[in-house]
Amino acid sequence: MKTNTFILLSLLTGHSYAIDIPSLHPNIVENNGNLLLINKTQQYPFKPIESPWTLTQLMGHPEGTDQGIQFHFGTLQGKLHYGFIKFTDGRYPQTIFYDTTVPIRDGEAQVPLCDKLRGVYDIVDWTTQGRGVLGYRVEQADGLLLYDGKIGFTGKCPIQVNPASIIEGPFVHFAADGQFDHSLRISFDTFQPTVATVSIHPQSNYPCRVQVVMADTPATHHEMTLTHLSPATEYMYTVTTGQGNSSYTESYTVTTAPLPGSRQPMVFAYACDSRQGKSGGGEQQMEGVNAYILKKIAALARLKNAAFLQFSGDLIRGYSNSVDLTRLQFRNWKRVMEPFAHYLPILTTMGNHDSLLHIFTGRGKYGISVDAFPYATASAEAMFARQFVNPTNGPVSEDDSPYDPHPVVQDFPSYAENVFYYLYDNIAMVVLNTDYWYSPTLEESPFTGGNLHGYLMDQQLAWLETTLNQLEQNPALDFIFVTQHAPALPNGNHVQDSMWYHGNNAPRAVVKSSVEGDNLITHGIIEQRDKFLQILMQSPKVVAILAGDEHNFNILKITKDTPLYPNGWEHEDIRNYPKFRPLYQITNGAAGAPYSGRELVPWSASVQKFSNQNAVVLFYVTGQSLQMEVLNPDTLDVIWPKQAL
Repeated sequence: MKTNTFILLSLLTGHSYAIDIPSLHPNIVENNGNLLLINKTQQYPFKPIESPWTLTQLMGHPEGTDQGIQFHFGTLQGKLHYGFIKFTDGRYPQTIFYDTTVPIRDGEAQVPLCDKLRGVYDIVDWTTQGRGVLGYRVEQADGLLLYDGKIGFTGKCPIQVNPASIIEGPFVHFAADGQFDHSLRISFDTFQPTVATVSIHPQSNYPCRVQVVMADTPATHHEMTLTHLSPATEYMYTVTTGQGNSSYTESYTVTTAPLPGSRQPMVFAYACDSRQGKSGGGEQQMEGVNAYILKKIAALARLKNAAFLQFSGDLIRGYSNSVDLTRLQFRNWKRVMEPFAHYLPILTTMGNHDSLLHIFTGRGKYGISVDAFPYATASAEAMFARQFVNPTNGPVSEDDSPYDPHPVVQDFPSYAENVFYYLYDNIAMVVLNTDYWYSPTLEESPFTGGNLHGYLMDQQLAWLETTLNQLEQNPALDFIFVTQHAPALPNGNHVQDSMWYHGNNAPRAVVKSSVEGDNLITHGIIEQRDKFLQILMQSPKVVAILAGDEHNFNILKITKDTPLYPNGWEHEDIRNYPKFRPLYQITNGAAGAPYSGRELVPWSASVQKFSNQNAVVLFYVTGQSLQMEVLNPDTLDVIWPKQAL
């Protein structure tokens, strides 16, 4: 990556560390060991990192005592909920909370296992077996839920915390190439570095045909690939960490996809926008996440026997300049999904709220913001790739584009695991990122450089076109879906941005090779939207755009009669494109984020349904037949009855 300079920063901690300033931000310089944003005569200093909590802090540094488990939460005041996780009682293990809580005073709290959780309250038989798993929930003094955790323990008093405890996962995932019929991946995190093993066997053929994958190198994050699996087969997989008395085991089942083109009946689920709002209380406000609705969406997807769940952006509240806070919010999201994601592959991409930023003191809600750097390790894209396990078959970056100021070096962030595609029987899902290299304040402060919310840059679109051409030629496929966070045609509170910007084509990404240089990006947001739609319409198998961003459910059918432009549009009209054909846009940003109402736009008359209920979209594929149903996961109310698209 080409850089302007190599500097030393001394921020909150007082510790110095090396950092590269990307050359794509020529207005950012080093000033006495700190970052400074300069626009002509104006200077904007780097804003101190704001992180009231860290993931490590809220995990509580648990340690065993003579009476139970002691937690250390720094200076936190609040209370600790606790209870056992009983893995043998039901398919979806969650904490069964005990009747009372313990106070957190000056950061200290002790769970009294040896006193309170004996006798009839020993539902996991730990006093006999000498081991168990404790679930716990951290609540701030004002009632805000901060963290949901779990920790294994051994002993019969005194207690020892099990260093091999799985504290996140295990999760099932598509293989790196986007397939699920012959291989899959299992990921999980452990409390301390430990060795791990995953074994798998068909449910109907045990103990024969057992496959074992071992990782002898101790680690805290584990990703294990299982290959040569049979299609359309239910498997039992077992994750084992640690050794001897410190071993830890969890077991679940997963069903592989049928052979491509088998055209077996199946269902999959779609949703996005689960970020926490500022009201609602309880599980609707678990640091960063609306855990209440999110859990119901995952449970409903499993009840409907969904093959997978696609979740396209705004997982968390985000918009943070803190790696620690962002990690905490992503952990809370994954812990909500965890009981169901043991069985159900959940695939994710980025939204604007999933950003990780460098913020400079200045105007606006977020100061003046750019994607965090160095891009390879600290960007929002790099953070997302570390937090989620997605296929790795997407484009590389925006390097080597016509507007790349330094073609021989890597300037831009990576698309790894935030742009990709995957296949399941006769459907394909192409996942895009409408918040790549995102600078939230770019429209007001274009001198920073960066990308707009909703702007798909050229290399991503080129990859999309190539990928759709390849998928179109695949005889096993009947339906292709393209999903991203921002809708092409917004209908709610994001008519101000997404791919519309109130009908203003002027906003666009900004790439400058020098402080005073011209923007090398030539196409405006609506032109870029049209390029995107044109690519989709080249492939007759593309059924729909699956979007979110706006906190509602709506369905829009784009036809030649659908108005697409502001008054006085002087550029090409995509409706004159020879391959123009009807295309659905299905927007479902109703996974728990604060609702947004409906706005009037040129295409409003083409909207077939608009609802502010929380929603999960279910697609039913039977051979070459496709139906859609939309349900409220909280009330099970039918928002859109099951019918053919």
